[in-house]
Amino acid sequence: MFIMMNNKYFPESQIPFIRERLLAADENRTNMLHTIQYKDPIISLILSILTGNLGIDRFFIGDTGLGIAKLLTCGGLGIWTIIDWFFIMNSTREKNLTRLMSII
Repeated sequence: MFIMMNNKYFPESQIPFIRERLLAADENRTNMLHTIQYKDPIISLILSILTGNLGIDRFFIGDTGLGIAKLLTCGGLGIWTIIDWFFIMNSTREKNLTRLMSII
């Protein structure tokens, strides 16, 4: 049930692995799943399109170092910003997977 409701927050290739880990996890860990706040990949894409040259998209997903680097370089003179338009959603899903794996 958890996977069906939160499918968009994780890489599609990792869904079977997550399902197996959730089935093997004890009840205390599965109860903690509802306390994690996952970042929405669509929101990170919108932030990247609108404010990517300021690094706000990277700050949003928790990549503070990369956010500062984008801020100081104006998004890598715009090149890094354009590249992030294609990769920020996957980066967000990977960060969400890392958060989930720290619990289960």
